[in-house]
Amino acid sequence: MKLLVVAPNWIGDAIMAQPLLRLLRARWPQAHITVLAPPHVAPVFECMDEVAQVLPEALAHGKLQWRARVAIARRLRGEGYARAYVLPNSLKSALIPWLARIPVRVGYTGEARALLLNRRLPNPDKHQRPPMTRWYAALAGADDAASAARAAALDASGADRPRLSVDLARATIVKAKYLGSATVTVGFCPGAEYGPAKRWPSAHFAQLAARIVSEHPGAQIVCLGGPKDRAIAQEIVAAAGVQVLNLCGETSLLDAIALMKSMTAVVTNDSGLMHMAAALDVPLVALYGSTDPAHTPPLSPLAAIARIPIECSPCFQRVCPLGHLRCLNDLTPDLIWAQLQPRLAKRGLIPS
Repeated sequence: MKLLVVAPNWIGDAIMAQPLLRLLRARWPQAHITVLAPPHVAPVFECMDEVAQVLPEALAHGKLQWRARVAIARRLRGEGYARAYVLPNSLKSALIPWLARIPVRVGYTGEARALLLNRRLPNPDKHQRPPMTRWYAALAGADDAASAARAAALDASGADRPRLSVDLARATIVKAKYLGSATVTVGFCPGAEYGPAKRWPSAHFAQLAARIVSEHPGAQIVCLGGPKDRAIAQEIVAAAGVQVLNLCGETSLLDAIALMKSMTAVVTNDSGLMHMAAALDVPLVALYGSTDPAHTPPLSPLAAIARIPIECSPCFQRVCPLGHLRCLNDLTPDLIWAQLQPRLAKRGLIPS
C-alpha cells in the first residue's frame, strides 16, 4: 500500500506530525509512506525512519498556484496511492490528493473543503485544540477504531514522542567542521518566525553566553537558524564579549540537524528548532513569551520550560499588545542559567 502525507509548512509542525507517521506504520507495517513537503521542511522528514520517500515541492505559502498543483497531481495519479493524509487545514492543501484521484483522503474540516476530503474529523476551536502531536495523530484513526484508540492513548511526552534520526557520518563531519575540539558546546536559537513576542532579547542571549564561558572557558556558543535570524544572532555576537559563532543561514537544514545533535545543550525560543532539539534528545531550555507550552511543548525529558507567569501571558500575539514584553524581558539570564546548568549536567559536564 502507498500512502501520501501532505506536510505542514513549518518545521515544528512537521516534527510534531511524526507520531502520526508512526501510527500509520503500525497500522500498515509494509506501507510505502511518501511525504509531499515544502523544500524548507523536507529535510526534517528525511530524518524520520517511517518515511520511504520525500517529494519536495516549491509551493508558496498562501498562494493557490493552480497550474503547479495540477501538474503535481498528474505525476502522482499513476503512482497507485491508496490513501492521503492532509495535515494543513487549507483548501489548497487538499487539492493535490483530490486532483490525483487518491481514493481515500483524510483531514480535518476547514476552508470549505468538504468535497475534497472523504474522511473528515471535526476541527476543534483553536482554544480547545489538543497538543499538536495528538491533533495530528488523531487523523490515523479517522476510519479505524483500533487506530483511534492508539491515537487517543498517545504518550506524547514519553515513548510516542517525536524522534529524528541523524546520519552518523554527517554528524561527525559537521561537528569537526564547526565545533572542533570544544568539550562544552551550547546552541542558541534566537529566531522565531511568528514574531518578536516569541523572541528572547538578544541582550539576554549575549549575557548568557558570557556566563557560560565564564563558567567553562573554551566553551563554544553557536547561533543556529535561518537567513532571517542572522541579524538577531549578529546582535548577540556583538554584545557578548566572548566568541559566539553565527551560523544562521550558513548551513543546510540537514547539517543544522546533525550539528544540533552534537550539542551539549540548546537554549531556544518556542520555534521549530526547539522541537528539533527535543526530537534529537539534546538537553534544552525552552523560552516562552506570548505562546503556551501546554499546546506546543518541547517533548523531551531533557527539556526545561522557562516562562514568567504574568496575567497577560500567553496572549498569542506576534507583537506585545501592551508594549512592555515583560514575559520575555523579565526572564533574566540568571534565571535561564539556573535551568541550563542541570541540563549541562545531563551530559556529565558539571555536578548537578
